[in-house]
Amino acid sequence: MSYGRITRDGLWDNNIVFAQILGMCPTMAVTSSATNGLGMGLATTAVLLAANALVSSVRHLITPEVRIPVYIVLIATLVTLVDVSLNAWVHDLYKVLGLYIALIVANCAVLGRAEAFAQKVGVGEAAMDGLMMGLGFTFALTLIGGIREVLGAGTLFANAHLLLGSSFAFLETTIIPEYKGYLLMILPPGGFLVLGFLLAGKRVMDQRRAARLAAAKVPEAEVLAS
Repeated sequence: MSYGRITRDGLWDNNIVFAQILGMCPTMAVTSSATNGLGMGLATTAVLLAANALVSSVRHLITPEVRIPVYIVLIATLVTLVDVSLNAWVHDLYKVLGLYIALIVANCAVLGRAEAFAQKVGVGEAAMDGLMMGLGFTFALTLIGGIREVLGAGTLFANAHLLLGSSFAFLETTIIPEYKGYLLMILPPGGFLVLGFLLAGKRVMDQRRAARLAAAKVPEAEVLAS
């Protein structure tokens, strides 16, 4: 598979949230703001990238009968490293994300990519797939969190300098000054509402794209028929 195809799959066509509908627990739980979504997405990206690369590099050393337990141990080890790293260097974000960092181990997308893709290809392709899937996941969480935060509080990336570090302070924006917001959007039902509209929007865009591609092939088919 080409790197271009891997990139398109991870970011759009096979997006973890918008296409595979996986990782719904962190998607609903931590996306009350764009900052939280970005932090969770980046943590998951690190695990996906490292897990895919490790699984691909040891795939010839593991017998098929024990591959799943081995993959889970590898993923759990990586998640533990990410967990303690966040606790040490971005403790405020660690306190916000809390249990959901450890639950990356149970994210079906991580084990799913190891089983469905990484164990079948080389390290380069596997690492690229993990990176793109992670960035697609990060994009989805940040987008959902951003929409909920704007509608719920009128801000975007609030407290980014506290949760992600001072270098992220430039992201902090007040979209609607003196805006009280809709509490519903910050609460869990708001997450389901935003996700539902985004899924519907992606489906419409995919259908229109498919229709354009089909229409573009019609003249070529007519030429070949003649």
